[in-house]
Amino acid sequence: MTPAMIVCVCKSVSDRKIRASIADGVDSFDELQFELGVASCCGKCAESVRDVMMQSGVCATRCGFEHNQQAVPLTFYERKAA
Repeated sequence: MTPAMIVCVCKSVSDRKIRASIADGVDSFDELQFELGVASCCGKCAESVRDVMMQSGVCATRCGFEHNQQAVPLTFYERKAA
């Protein structure tokens, strides 16, 4: 078992606690803020909280999109003047 990582120092919230909340049905960043208090003081943990959500397969904005860890190839097109 890997040790817990503190994600929100202000509220002493670990990645395990965030994952447990997600497992209990919390599925949005706003709900995590309300339930755990993350990103409600200094806000420096917001990106890390969203990363934990993404790793747990939850879209931080309830978009219904399942995040895939595979890289998606990008195609760039050159626009030519008419």
